[in-house]
Amino acid sequence: MLLSLVIPVFNEEDAIGFLLKATRDVLGRLDCDWEIIFVNDGSLDRTAEIIETEASENPRIRLISFGRNFGHQAAITAGLDFAAGDAIVVMDADLQDPPEILAEMLEKYRAGYDVVSAQRISRGSDSFFKRSTAAAFYWLMRRMVDERIVPEVGDFRLFSRPALRAIRRFREQHRFMRGLVAWLGLREAVVPFERKPRVAGQTKYPLWKMVRFAWTAVSSFSALPLRLTIGMGACLFLVGLVYLGWAGLAILAGHATLIRGWVSLIALQALFFGATFLAIGVMGDYVGRIYEEIKGRPLYVITSAVNVRMPPDEVPRIVFLDSASRPGELPKQADGSKHVVPAR
Repeated sequence: MLLSLVIPVFNEEDAIGFLLKATRDVLGRLDCDWEIIFVNDGSLDRTAEIIETEASENPRIRLISFGRNFGHQAAITAGLDFAAGDAIVVMDADLQDPPEILAEMLEKYRAGYDVVSAQRISRGSDSFFKRSTAAAFYWLMRRMVDERIVPEVGDFRLFSRPALRAIRRFREQHRFMRGLVAWLGLREAVVPFERKPRVAGQTKYPLWKMVRFAWTAVSSFSALPLRLTIGMGACLFLVGLVYLGWAGLAILAGHATLIRGWVSLIALQALFFGATFLAIGVMGDYVGRIYEEIKGRPLYVITSAVNVRMPPDEVPRIVFLDSASRPGELPKQADGSKHVVPAR
């Protein structure tokens, strides 16, 4: 059995050494063969250089490098596209996803589960603001995207080979992997763990990225925002009718003056115009996403690869620009030789 670890990295030079030591210690105790696929998402520090050095000494460590930053979800997709394992685990590089629970995840996999999700039962290392916004995020996802999304489960998951083949079929541009897993409805087990602080470096998901990620999740899996604009428009229309009726009665009773109505008129205009522009903006964002999907551009561009072989199945919407290999050949290792992985 081959276990593939898929690890997206972006400016993680301070954490790579700790990560490699921790994963090697754990993998050495597992009864299976393994590979680690790092996906360098356009890092600007020495992340790729450090991984290349490690890969030159161990052919089971692989590196895929993007030409620029395509985003965390695209990096996960690339790692899954090139993973050759019977079981594939996606985890982050900061050791907040502890490799120590890999053995328990493999037990669930061997019991017949297609997806094994790691669930955070403690976020003691996070601030109150981070914990509260995370709780709001999962509440929103379960009500606006899919109620099958498990709370406090990120992208730290194990996929069986059949589940991986299913995930590979989704090639949309705006990706939300947690929603894709929930939509598939595969047999899923949950393994709890305590979330620890980052081993080194800074978080790559500040507040503005989390807000953008949440909006991508909602707009990619639900038309509810469009439907909410209909309800909001109907409510504002009723408010306008009520106000118009009140103004008419006030005029008939001789209590209305131009000055008294001026403030209300301006307030209602601002309310109606604000709601109109909000609805147009929501619809415009959906139209923009449709436009980007219709163009069918690649999900990512690979500029270099180390110890990586081409996927066994054809994977659409990718660009491989590794100058060290021609179509159909294997990319070279860090020492210049080609690495051939025996068929399994």
